[in-house]
Amino acid sequence: QVQLVESGGGLVQAGDSLRLSCAASGRAFSNYVMGWFRQAPGKEREFVAAVTGNGDNTQYGDSVKGRFTLSRDNAKNTVFLQMNSLKPEDTAVYYCAAGQEIQIRRTRWAFDYWGQGTPVTVSS
Repeated sequence: QVQLVESGGGLVQAGDSLRLSCAASGRAFSNYVMGWFRQAPGKEREFVAAVTGNGDNTQYGDSVKGRFTLSRDNAKNTVFLQMNSLKPEDTAVYYCAAGQEIQIRRTRWAFDYWGQGTPVTVSS
């Protein structure tokens, strides 16, 4: 079992930055692919980014590529999502997720554990 707790969301203006954190409890954190998804009102949950257990492969959704950076600290059981140049369309609830598959699959169904989400609102 893995429990995930997100933090760092908030209200910002377009062009600002935010850093989301996801703290994981449980063993063998480095065995999990860690990812971020987001869901805006009335929309499907969207893949944002994911990183493999040892950090050798990181992938991003097309809408955030070049603006967001995902990193993980296996010693601290934590992943970080640095979000720069935020846009109003980035407004959503952001969810941290952990998956037991070895490779990254950009679908919510590849992830087994989810946090409660942290809201991000970007005003224009």
